[in-house]
Amino acid sequence: MEFVCNLCYHLSLHNKKEVYTVIKIEIPAPDLSITKPNKPNPELSNINGFEDFHRIPRDKGGIFMFYNINDELLFVGKARKLRQRIKKHFEDTVSPIKQHRDEVYTIDICYVEEPVDREIYETYIINELKSKYNIDKAFFR
Repeated sequence: MEFVCNLCYHLSLHNKKEVYTVIKIEIPAPDLSITKPNKPNPELSNINGFEDFHRIPRDKGGIFMFYNINDELLFVGKARKLRQRIKKHFEDTVSPIKQHRDEVYTIDICYVEEPVDREIYETYIINELKSKYNIDKAFFR
């Protein structure tokens, strides 16, 4: 995945004025998307009903997006290790979505290795798509 957000700032010494370069951010297409089955198989291992949870890599960093059954964006997050971080949202008592876990129907994942890129994408997606349960990075409220 190519990162299209190039933010540049420099001070022109000759003109003594600040120069900004416009940034262009495109929301990346998911590298992986998993959805809860309508009738979960109780014999299969799962996390919060997601039988394909094992497909999320343990060793990749990136961003993740939780959607409800109506395809509304509920939450956006970032992680150095995606599987562990996403799993924590379904088990942790302090997760911002702890009271809304059952609403999560689809998880979209984009692999993004650079921490700064993850931060930019996360903040951009929260505000561009108006994520329902991200409150700390929302500028649209």
